[in-house]
Amino acid sequence: MLLHFPVKASCLTGCAALQLAPMRFFSPGSSGTDTREVASAVGIRKDTTSVELLSRLKDKSILHTSGWISGEWTHGSSKNGTFEVQNPATGTLLATMPLMKVNETRAAIAAADSVFPEWRRHTAKERSNILKRWQTEILAHAEDLATILTSEGGKPLAEARAEIASGAASVEWMAEECRRVEGDVLQSTGSDRRMLTLKQPVGVVGAITPWNFPFSMITRKVAPALAAGCTVVIKPAELTPLSAVALAELAERAGLPDGVLNVVFGDAPAIGHELATNIDVRKIGFTGSTSVGKALAATAAGHVKRISLELGGNAPLIVFDDADLELASAGVVASALRNAGQTCVCANRVFVHESVHDKLADMVASRVQKLRLGDGLSPDTNIGPLISEAAVAKVTAHVDDAVAKGAKVLVGGKKASLASPLSNGTFFEPTVLGDATIDMRLFKEETFGPLIPFFKFGSTSEVVQLANNTEYGLAAYFFTKDLAKAWRTAEDLEYGMVGINDVAITNEAAPFGGVKQSGLGREQSKYGIQEFLDIKYVCMGLGSN
Repeated sequence: MLLHFPVKASCLTGCAALQLAPMRFFSPGSSGTDTREVASAVGIRKDTTSVELLSRLKDKSILHTSGWISGEWTHGSSKNGTFEVQNPATGTLLATMPLMKVNETRAAIAAADSVFPEWRRHTAKERSNILKRWQTEILAHAEDLATILTSEGGKPLAEARAEIASGAASVEWMAEECRRVEGDVLQSTGSDRRMLTLKQPVGVVGAITPWNFPFSMITRKVAPALAAGCTVVIKPAELTPLSAVALAELAERAGLPDGVLNVVFGDAPAIGHELATNIDVRKIGFTGSTSVGKALAATAAGHVKRISLELGGNAPLIVFDDADLELASAGVVASALRNAGQTCVCANRVFVHESVHDKLADMVASRVQKLRLGDGLSPDTNIGPLISEAAVAKVTAHVDDAVAKGAKVLVGGKKASLASPLSNGTFFEPTVLGDATIDMRLFKEETFGPLIPFFKFGSTSEVVQLANNTEYGLAAYFFTKDLAKAWRTAEDLEYGMVGINDVAITNEAAPFGGVKQSGLGREQSKYGIQEFLDIKYVCMGLGSN
């Protein structure tokens, strides 16, 4: 979850290669069978996009290799170069994208700023109707969107479909919520005046999103912004930009006016700095690492911008001695290994009461051994690849450190070597460690990989102290049948979200966000749209009686 992603820059072989906008690969209703001929017919170089990915899509026109600025597909300056998007399961090239920089970002901001007065004047009902049409387009293209998402991010297709459904639900929720934005008539301090409040959109929003949920992290930010009457510039992760441009394509089809939504990507530090310092951007929404979030917040503070941050996590999952162990073991695996452990709300530290520790560890190990590692596009895959070799190296370092300090490998424990065509993929075996201790790196650091470490505890006070012993405070989970213990533990855990006997706690109706160094503000729910609204107080003098 980093803002500063390394990208491979390469020189284009000629200016003609840059004149490819708009990059529509296929008409929605066309039915050709030779995708190479289709690509050639519209002037796409052989190395610009994956023919294999194109062949998997029913509607090939949702796949683009361009930015989206003011209603136009654009590559930006020919001097910037390009970067590559790869499939982490196979290491193969998916697309070659333009390396956009400051000038393209400024153009996108200018476009958003120019149409903001018009967009904010749309009635709530008009904005709601456009968002509902966008949701309809998303659901109609759900399978293609899931295929794109899995291809660039690696997660199993079933998880990708769930993410598409979640993103569509966010759009639907905000389409309804925007019609419930209301001010107040206040009790006046005198009979000669009336006092009221209005809620108005903050202005242009810069939305910076991560690679691990390249679809739903966009809809969580963009849907409430658009619903509130704001215009948006999206900066998706360079590892997974194809989902973002597909969303922009569908927003255009839904009737979103040109310039209301813009997409730029490439030089992440340059784009992020411009969004944080440009005076026309009034709000930043960021999901990513705590270190980058701090830097972004410091820069934005110099311009007094509103900012929402969803940062790192180090989620504890506690299993008390009275817990339903079947339910708890399923919850541990589901939480810790979702998206191969690459989520900020994954169970990163599993604390188990000493009386049931060994039994639960065996149950979890048995479940993990049955999981299948492989290409997310394969229907029998349970665990996909990690996003990069750097991610594999981090998990390896955490496992090696833990073993050196006394942890026992119960399942997995090393980088996986799969047969071709997955031999170049970035796979790590789903791993369970016993006898974990607080001096290990995995206790203090967010692993962001398929690793389940077990810690023993003896008392409730002890485990709450251990769980809270982190700078993070995003999500926490625990399992117990004791109602009093449930209330007290939920209140004592220093986290923005707590799951009791449940790990599937996120949805469009619930506020998502953390405390401490896990962030500021909330997404989703009735609270999410408030992040994009200013309160204006109006005092109306009536004259003397």
